[in-house]
Parts: sequence; C-alpha cells; structure tokens
Amino acid sequence: MKRTSGLALAAALLMAGAAQAAEPSQPLPMPAADTPSLPVPQDVDYPGIIQLHVDGTDMDHHVIAIHELIPVARPGRLTLLAPKWLPGHHSPGDSDLTKLAGLHIFANGKEIAWRRDPVAMNAFHVEVPDRASEVVADFQYLSPVTSREGVIVHTRNMLTLQWENESLYPAGYYTRRIPIQVHVTLPAGWQYGSALEAEKRDGDVVTFKPISYDNLIDSPLIAGRYFKRYDMDPGSRTPVSMDLVADDPKELEVSDDVLKIHRKVVQEAYKLFGGWHYDHYSWLVAVSNEMGGIGLEHHRSSEIGIEPGYFATTAGKGFGRNIIAHEYIHSWDGKFRRPAGQFTATFDEPMRDELLWVYEGGTTYWTDVLESRAGLYTFDQRLQMLAVTAATYDILPARQWRDLEDTTYDPIISNRGPKGWPSWQRSEDYYAEGGLMWLDADTLIRDKTKGRKSLDDFARAFFGVHNGSYLPAPYTFDDVVRTLNDVYPYDWANFLTTRITRTGGGAPIDGLARAGYRLVYDDTPNDFIKSNEARRGIGFGFSLGLAINKDGTLRDVLWNGPGFKAGLAPGMKVLAVNGRAFDVGRLKDAIVAAHKPGNTDVIEMMLQDGEYFRTVRFDYHGGLRYPHLERIDGVSDLLKPIYGFEEKPVKAR
Repeated sequence: MKRTSGLALAAALLMAGAAQAAEPSQPLPMPAADTPSLPVPQDVDYPGIIQLHVDGTDMDHHVIAIHELIPVARPGRLTLLAPKWLPGHHSPGDSDLTKLAGLHIFANGKEIAWRRDPVAMNAFHVEVPDRASEVVADFQYLSPVTSREGVIVHTRNMLTLQWENESLYPAGYYTRRIPIQVHVTLPAGWQYGSALEAEKRDGDVVTFKPISYDNLIDSPLIAGRYFKRYDMDPGSRTPVSMDLVADDPKELEVSDDVLKIHRKVVQEAYKLFGGWHYDHYSWLVAVSNEMGGIGLEHHRSSEIGIEPGYFATTAGKGFGRNIIAHEYIHSWDGKFRRPAGQFTATFDEPMRDELLWVYEGGTTYWTDVLESRAGLYTFDQRLQMLAVTAATYDILPARQWRDLEDTTYDPIISNRGPKGWPSWQRSEDYYAEGGLMWLDADTLIRDKTKGRKSLDDFARAFFGVHNGSYLPAPYTFDDVVRTLNDVYPYDWANFLTTRITRTGGGAPIDGLARAGYRLVYDDTPNDFIKSNEARRGIGFGFSLGLAINKDGTLRDVLWNGPGFKAGLAPGMKVLAVNGRAFDVGRLKDAIVAAHKPGNTDVIEMMLQDGEYFRTVRFDYHGGLRYPHLERIDGVSDLLKPIYGFEEKPVKAR
C-alpha cells in the first residue's frame, strides 16, 4: 500500500466532505430574495402641487392632525416616504416613525390599503386605482408629551411645526422638483413666524405660497400664544427678524442694549462673509422651560430654544446657551456651502458626514468670533471658555485610538444616544476640537503674513460667493484646500489631513502658542467653570478625573484617570468623604489637604454601586487643577484682533 502524507490525507478528507456537501440528503435552504428597490428618484417635475393641511389646535392631547392631498398622474404603485435623512441632524431620523399614527389613505372617495416596506420602514406602498387623480392621506403626529419620548414641540403656549413629522412625499422624484402648498390651522389668536411666505390668512387658518418640498422641510414654523417680532436689520431690503414665543409674556421683552448686541451679530456676519444667502431670514426663538431646547439650522431660518431669563440676565452679561449666532452662521456654513456628501436628491438618500469638521467645526469657530465681535462676551470671558475647551481635548484619552475625522460619523453610529465612557468613546468632537483646528489655521495665516491676511479672507472667498443666492453650493475637501491656498500658499492639504487623522495625545493647540498664550493650571476655577458647576454639577476632571452631581452621583469618570484607576464608574454615588457625609465642599477640602507638603494621607470615599457599598482610597496629591490661558512674553497677542478686541489706533487731528 502506498504511504499517504499528512497533507494529502487532509486534502482527501476535505474533498470527501465537499462531495458529501454536494449531495445533501435534503435541499439546501435558500436565502431570502433581494429586496425590491424603491423607485429611483428622477430630476423631473412632479405632476401637480401637493396640498398639505396641518391642524395644531389640539391643546389637550398635543396631537397634530394632517390631511394631505397628493396628485397622481396614473394608476399603479405609489410609494410615499416619510423623510429620513434630515439636513442638520447628520443622521437618519427613523425613531420618529413611532409618532406617525392613524394612517388612512383614500382614492376616488374610497379607502385603499397601504403596506409598509419590509426593509425601508419609512416607505408606504399603495396601489392607485383607475381614474384616480389624487390620493388623500390622513394621519396624526403624536408629539411628545414628556421629554423621555423626545423633544417637546407642542405645549399650551407654543408649538413648532417641523414638516418632516407632518408630511409624506412621493418617491421617484428629486424633492426640489416636488411642489407643495401648506395650510396651517393655529390655536385661536396665536401668531407665528417662519421663512414660509403667507399667501393669505383667514381667521386662524394660514395658507402659504407653494414651495418645493426640500425647501419646505428646511422652513419650520413656530407659533405661540405670546409672540413678538423684532426687526434685526432695520431699514434693510433683505429683512432679518427675531420671532419670539415664550411661556410668559414678560420674556418677550428684550432691552435695547441686548437687542443692539444681537443686531450687531447680523452686521458682523455680513462683514465677515461679505454678503448673505437668503431673501429673508427668521430666528425662531422659544424662551421656555416646557419646550425642548432645540438648536437647528435652516437656510432662511433657525430653530432656537433658550432658557427663561436669557435676554434679561445672560445675554451680554454671563455664560448661557448662546446658540443664536451659531445657527445663524449655518446659513453660510452648512446650508449655502455644504459638503458635497450632504447635498442629496431626496431625504431617503444617506448623507456623508466626513466634512463636518468644516460644517460644524468651522461654524463653532465663527460663532466664537462673531459673538465676541458683537459684544456677547468680554475678552476675558472668551479666554476662559477657550482655556476649558483646549484643556478638555488636550487630556482626552480617546485620542489614543480614534481620530477627529472618525467622530464626524458619530451622529450615525450612536444616533446621539447617551454614552457611558465619553472620554474613551469620543463623541461629536468635530465641533469644539474642529474649532481649535480653525483657530490654528487663523493664527498661522496671521503670523505668516504679519497680520495682512487672516481666516476672515478665507470666509469671504469661500462663503461670500453668489451674494443673495440661496441655491446650495456644495464643496469638497479640495475646494477647502484651494481657497486656503488662494489666501496664503501653504501645504494646507497636509495641515488639515494631519489634524483630522492623527491619533495620540494632545489637542491641536498650536494656535494658542502662536497667538501668544499657553495653557496653565492653578487651584482656582474661572467664572465659566463656576457657571457650569452651578448648572450641571461639580467638575474634578483635571484632578480626580470625575464629574459629580450635587447629590454625589458620578456623572462622568475620565478613562484611566485617578478615579478610573480606583475602580469608579459613572452612575455610582459618593456617600461620604473621609468618614463624613458627602458634600462638595468637603471633597474640595480633602483634595486641598492632600496637596499640602508632606501630607501622605489618602482621600477616602464611601460609594454606593447599586445594591453594593464599598470604600475606595485615592493616593492623589496633585491638588485642585483648573485651566487658564497665560500670556507668553515677547509673542504678539493674536487673539485680541481675532475676537475684535484689538485697540484701534487714534487718528491724528
């Protein structure tokens, strides 16, 4: 018998197995058939104008009723879509499908059956019968009545209509080619604000002029029992308004000095960008503790939720949710100039988020600039906020494995859900860290050109084109690089790529040193940190690596920081410090005492972890640490001219 090698024997056994598999005792199971695709959108006119009737008068249940008439040209399959990928959200919005209820569809006066697509859950299929000229869809939007259900958009005093929740659109067409006319019934006596243009108002029913469906989705409406409109650019032929609704009518009053600051935001934006891209613009502002705190950009409007008292006690005085300038800047950065991957034919086409470090990071930077130039913050306040941002990202452990560009996909990956270990997972860091990167670019240009050029020149060249037009102008990475090179020739492709793709320690804070500042720490929190602690709880992020709510619950634990190494995790609760009941002041005192020369005592904490209790000990002697910016001797101060605080030379008489 011929000897068989081990390799040959293995091959023979494999062949035998293959032969057995080829002759099964029963038929092989077959995978499911490919899912039929939805109609491919075409760049052609939709046959007719959709009529959308929306009733927001149910003050008891906060249910919004919709009656939609959709023209059809022929019998057969019609697919209606609920908008899925929404501009400004940077992620699909499937979750709101749970709030679309009571759907009935009719044609020729009779109800016809609908079927949800088994894969595209936002698609509804119907068969249009012969001789039907339209189909009618009746349904409700069950707006959230508690915050756990989602953002509250309907209260007894105000409502926001976001049309993606109150409409369906026919598949097979570019949304810019689908015309629609909206009719809204408001609660008795309510006033409204919107970028939509009214055709007529009959009592509490407002009929708006027809508009393309993509522009409708980009033009929400806000309405309220207590409403007031302010002209933000008096005398201009391109009006800008601030439309306020509030829980309490006293919140509608804005003092002249605060109004002046916000009007200056408009003028500073025009100076920065060299023009505008709307025929009119509306800040839709809800001053409320009841409505959700939304902040969402649109091309000719923005949805903004702010806390009561903002105009009286915060704007131009302290630290608050100053989101008005941010969403306004998006009219240029994000809506007019938007990444090519964000400019899609329909709201069913997935968006690409890879350039959000321009869209959102750039807007974060311009927000800091415009707020300061308009007078919303003093120079010292701006330095305080900048110090905290720089320090936060400088110690971020997650940079060891995840780069900035990858965070641009975070809205899709996490759908903006809560995270247990944000310092290790990272979140949407393209906002704040992106802003640091643009500060780096600005200081480089100013330094290399000795102040003759700046990122302001990039802003005018990139965002100021086609003044007055609000047709989107998509861009690519190469377009950004090309415009930067037009301002100042440099290896900008490498500059940007390095900063968005590198991993490792340290935030992109070269711009601080170039601007004449260094990041330092001491034991005294600045006013910005104190303001945050008053609202959110105490932060020991730069010392123990902990963020603690006032009741002792750990809100966050820095990955691999002192607290992490001691076995702490978010959600645990501190019950006692050094044998006494937890108190923030006692914990601070313990940290200070452990920092004294020669003191080797540990800091002891008793913790509750669910049903379990334990004691941990910190051998930490670094003291309280809070970030600040300190001037570097002999280096020109570039932050003052960036933020508009440069001293103006006195002209000779």
